Amino acid sequence: MQNLVLASTSPYRRALLEKLGVPFECAAPVTDETPQPAESPRHLVLRLAQEKAQSLASRYPNHLIIGSDQVCVLDGEITGKPHTEENARLQLMKARGTIVTFYTGLALYNSATGHLQTECEPFDVHFRHLSEQEIEDYVRRERPLNCAGSFKSEGLGIALFEKLDGRDPNALIGLPLIALCQMLRREDANPLMA
Repeated sequence: MQNLVLASTSPYRRALLEKLGVPFECAAPVTDETPQPAESPRHLVLRLAQEKAQSLASRYPNHLIIGSDQVCVLDGEITGKPHTEENARLQLMKARGTIVTFYTGLALYNSATGHLQTECEPFDVHFRHLSEQEIEDYVRRERPLNCAGSFKSEGLGIALFEKLDGRDPNALIGLPLIALCQMLRREDANPLMA
């Protein structure tokens, strides 16, 4: 298999990619993540995933480079990481009883050939009608301060939901593995045959 690089410092994305059992290394991408004026969430995550992957091409000239980016959309607005407990509580108060959509952009860039593949994976999270006390207790216990949407679905955050709708639950955590495996196979880098 061609050398694989994950253009991310996210421990969540690293843990997801480790599930495939293929060797890879991680490197920090160099990307300005500022949204462009009137840029849709779907376009934003696709652009940033591509830029992250391609930003490492000169350092990794004969590699398959994975870029990924994710945004949370609540009431038509992109919602970022809360960074504080107060912001996390506010985000969850706004999300309760609604559907929040996550868009995860994925790019696989072959730095040897210049071949680029991209895909956007949407995922809908149906929140329960949460009480203020449930939100307060959740934020205090899990401290999801660096998570878009203010929850960790792989942890206690699962208790916040009525249901989840999407093709790949890994997309919700930040790296759509089903789509990535398809892309890798197109590059003759099948994880099952590594």
